Amino acid sequence: MKTFSDIVETIKDIVSSEFPEKKVFDKDVAELLDISQMNFATMKKRNKIPFTELLDFCAKRSIAINWLLYNQSPESLIEPTNRFYMVRYFSSVNASAGGGADNEELDYEPLMLEDNFVLSLGGEKELRHIEAINVSGDSMEPSFSYNDIIFINRSKTDISRGGIFTIRTEHGLFIKRIQVRIDGKLDIISDNKDYPTYVARRDEVEVIGRVVGRFGGIE
Repeated sequence: MKTFSDIVETIKDIVSSEFPEKKVFDKDVAELLDISQMNFATMKKRNKIPFTELLDFCAKRSIAINWLLYNQSPESLIEPTNRFYMVRYFSSVNASAGGGADNEELDYEPLMLEDNFVLSLGGEKELRHIEAINVSGDSMEPSFSYNDIIFINRSKTDISRGGIFTIRTEHGLFIKRIQVRIDGKLDIISDNKDYPTYVARRDEVEVIGRVVGRFGGIE
């Protein structure tokens, strides 16, 4: 994945025609993304990519966001193309990698994906099962970070071999690593070792689906 600095330079190339009388600066990109200059500078310094804002930018210009995140020329970003697929992105839904999160707002928007990324999710045949949501919290770092966008395959709910799943408990929606114990109970594991593993009965956990990808790949 490109660094945020590289993405900023690509955006400058894309929108340069919108500023014919002047050079495009960081402050112009910050304004286009609707991010304050102070926050923008902090994100750039820490290489913290603002996925939600980039999605809005791409949607307005009919650009698949992963074309922007990976090494594609500016020309290929703005040329009309049919080489993309769409999944449902619930931008208002947050699954917690921390203390529990949820949202009853179920409006979604189409998220465009380039064919190579679709292959990494299991191929076109799996897209009808896949939805995208946001991550909040830090308990699954370094695998997942706050504001990551993750892809969940709702048809993959078999936890017998373990893996990373989105689950629902009485405390909310979570992203956790699941292992089945010999006694049938579940170990709910955080990749961030600062968070303890907790044990739950199988009937206390609703498995929403396996996490099959995020922008940048998953551990």
